[in-house]
Amino acid sequence: MTHCLWCDIEIIPQITWETFLIYQNPSPICEKCDSMLQLLQGTRCLICNREHPSGGLCFDCERWEQNPQTKGLLTTNHSLYTYNDSMKEIMAKWKFRGDYVLIQMFQEKINKAYKKLLSKSYQPILVPIPLSEERSKERGFNQAEAIAECMDPKRIQHPLQRITSEKQSKKTRYDRLHSQNPFTIQHSITQPVLLIDDIYTTGSTLRQAAAILKSNGCPEVRSFTLIRG
Repeated sequence: MTHCLWCDIEIIPQITWETFLIYQNPSPICEKCDSMLQLLQGTRCLICNREHPSGGLCFDCERWEQNPQTKGLLTTNHSLYTYNDSMKEIMAKWKFRGDYVLIQMFQEKINKAYKKLLSKSYQPILVPIPLSEERSKERGFNQAEAIAECMDPKRIQHPLQRITSEKQSKKTRYDRLHSQNPFTIQHSITQPVLLIDDIYTTGSTLRQAAAILKSNGCPEVRSFTLIRG
C-alpha cells in the first residue's frame, strides 16, 4: 500500500494493459498533488529559461551578457518547475524544515530531464552549489546535492566551497546582484560542468560559481535548477 508523500492519501494504482505487462514503479504522489506542480512549458529565454515570448534573451540575460565581467559565464540554464504557491509550500517543508524524503516527489522528472540534456559530446561533471558549514549543520542536508543524486551520483564532484553563511532568501535582488563572490575553489575541473541548485532567481549565485570554475580551467558551465523563480 502506497501513500502520497505530500497529502498521505492512499494511492490506488491504475491497472492498464501496459502496467499489467510491464512493471512500473509506483508514483510517490497522488494525481491531485502532482497536478499542483507546474512544469515549465512554452517559449523560454535562451539562457535563463524564463518564459519569454520571442525565445531570444530576456532583459536580465541581455544585461548579464552586456557586462564584460559576466558575459558568457553561464551558457544556459534548464529548470523544471514554476515557483507557484504549491511549490513554495513544498520547498518550505523540504528545504527549511528538513523533510529530506520529499525529493522523491521530483526524482523521476529530474532524472528524465537530465538524460535529455546529455549527448555523446556532452557528459558534464555535476557540481551541486555548496552550503556553508553553518547552513549545512542547521539544515542537515544540501538540497542541491539531493537533486544531483537524482541524476547520476557517480558524476558528482565538489570543487567549490562556500565561505559565507548569508541566506540568499533573506537578500533583496539588489543585494544578490552586488554581493561579493561567496565561493572559493578546492580543486579545478577541466571538463564541462553542470551546476545544480534548487532555484534560479536572479542567476547571480550560479554566475558567481561559474566565474570561479572558469577562472580555474573549466571550459563551459551550464546549470540545472529544480525551479525557475
